[in-house]
Amino acid sequence: MAHLNKLPWELIEEILSRVPPKSLVRFRTVSKQWNALFDDKTFITNHKMTFRFILATESNIYSVSIDPLIVVRELTLGTPGLESLEIENLVDCNELLLCGKNTGAVVWNPWLGQSTWIEPSLIHSGMGFDGIGYDNNNYKIAASSPGNEDEDDLWTTYDFPSDVWTDHDSEPDDRSNYVISVVSLNGTLYWVSFYETDPLCYHIRKFDFSSRLFIRFCDLPCGRNHYYRDALVLGVFRGDRFSLLNQCMVTKKIEIWVTENKINHEDGDDVVWMNFMTFSSPNLPDLVETGNYSDPSYFIEGKRLVVCSCDNTGHAWIYILGDNMLISKTRIDCVVDPWPLHCTFVPSLVPVPARCRREERAELHV
Repeated sequence: MAHLNKLPWELIEEILSRVPPKSLVRFRTVSKQWNALFDDKTFITNHKMTFRFILATESNIYSVSIDPLIVVRELTLGTPGLESLEIENLVDCNELLLCGKNTGAVVWNPWLGQSTWIEPSLIHSGMGFDGIGYDNNNYKIAASSPGNEDEDDLWTTYDFPSDVWTDHDSEPDDRSNYVISVVSLNGTLYWVSFYETDPLCYHIRKFDFSSRLFIRFCDLPCGRNHYYRDALVLGVFRGDRFSLLNQCMVTKKIEIWVTENKINHEDGDDVVWMNFMTFSSPNLPDLVETGNYSDPSYFIEGKRLVVCSCDNTGHAWIYILGDNMLISKTRIDCVVDPWPLHCTFVPSLVPVPARCRREERAELHV
């Protein structure tokens, strides 16, 4: 450490930006300055091994780096016992990734190469895994099972420390008829929603793990004019705000809305939206894959919009937009699938939360 103190701090940062992420976790104890550096989003973004998108096919998972070049690398889950992927959905939970399967879920930090397997509730079939949040610093998963014709969907949460699923009653009006585009922000899950009786009134609903209730949070500044064919995707902006991508299928015009202030999860009345970017040039791509109506994934960096979407041939594309124009488009030729999955991912040094295995609970009980 004495030798490192003689080096300029800029050089130390440059060296650490080339160190594998797993090693950075161990280096947190070197000094307070190093520990603070590893929590700096700018350092993580500029790290040489940072990637920003995850792509999944029937047989492989890939990471996609953007700067300075677009680089695609194959990833492994690192979880034993997975004979096949068969992933049904990918959810970026703002530090962790949730990979839903019909037999359970994988909670994953692909940057650290850590993952854990979560068995589904034994009493529910057809469970969909919606997102990861937390309550009193305990990580939890929210999942749902579709109800019968005259019944509401069943909502259940998984608690990591206890390794227990808990069912929650659903009031008739505590969630909208249609729910899309989930994000996790500060431990709370938020969805873009609308009612079948009022399809033009799009809003955000939240699921608070403390109250275990769905609550209408705030209205959106815009919605879809053409039902599922327009893109409407909620995101996290600058780590503490919302962003919203909207594209009209007819004009191809793209609008990016962001909230002016940090999101206060207790009150959505003070949410104010502003138009952050608009793209209306004639060569804009169609961001919705029209065969399955799958929405794009995106992130905002400065005045640049970076989007991942798929075409009807099953190819993934990376689009970079700025200054009201399409700057570049790149087809990912190694990722081809009838319906590839994709999502953004913000690299972090957050470890995958530990859970108390059932056999460990049995030993403690004895």
